[in-house]
Amino acid sequence: MPWHVYIIECRDKTLYTGVTNNLPRRITDHNKGNGCRYTRFRWPVKLIHSEELPTQSKAQKREARIKSLTREKKLQLCGQENKPFLK
Repeated sequence: MPWHVYIIECRDKTLYTGVTNNLPRRITDHNKGNGCRYTRFRWPVKLIHSEELPTQSKAQKREARIKSLTREKKLQLCGQENKPFLK
């Protein structure tokens, strides 16, 4: 079963990075206020980037690398660096 690293944009324009093995369900959870503490009061959220990886371990390592990036680098990764609604 593949794993996904994802970046979502929250209602307040902040970015959240996470890992899941069921991306549609996880985004639905975030949008119901059940995703995690960080997004609980920042929904609705919008998926702006995802990557598929073969194992949970590889996905978690990629998540850690993404989380260490600056906001600008995350936006570049998402191909969103010039979109004004994300700034």
